[in-house]
Amino acid sequence: MQPHGGRGADVRQHRGARPRLGRRRQRGAEANGLGRSRGGYSTKIHLKTDFDGRPIAFEITGGEKADAPMFETLPHLGPDAAPRAVVADKGFDSRANRAAARACGAVPVIPHKVDAAAPVKHFARALYRGRARIEQAVGKLKRLKRIALRCEKTKANFATFTALAIGSILVQFVHTA
Repeated sequence: MQPHGGRGADVRQHRGARPRLGRRRQRGAEANGLGRSRGGYSTKIHLKTDFDGRPIAFEITGGEKADAPMFETLPHLGPDAAPRAVVADKGFDSRANRAAARACGAVPVIPHKVDAAAPVKHFARALYRGRARIEQAVGKLKRLKRIALRCEKTKANFATFTALAIGSILVQFVHTA
């Protein structure tokens, strides 16, 4: 008697391949700050710094999340120091983000996109040059292999190692100043 009609290496216990129980997506990917973008699963670190490039606070989201929706939460992260200016790149260009910055009592220093319908009339270029310090702070974070490659599986562990890396950056500022 042949089990379910076949012999050889491909004899299965039950007929036909079936997916595992539940949904087909990976469970917990969204809750762990992972998001599918063009290059696969990735994570974004939204960093709030002072004008000298010292990290103040951060938020972790999935890689598919856009930057602009995170704008309203970033000024309220970290200590209760009200920012005087909010410096951001073109990814944050929108009327809502500029209004949110003004609501916090800060001057929005956000360049307009090339295809913007109503470009900004006045733009503080001198303040915008300070954005390089923010990019350098992100670069210091990415020098650590665990942060750059997202070696941690859960969002809590990745946030812990990110906080540890930020702490080591801040210690370097204290000892050099």
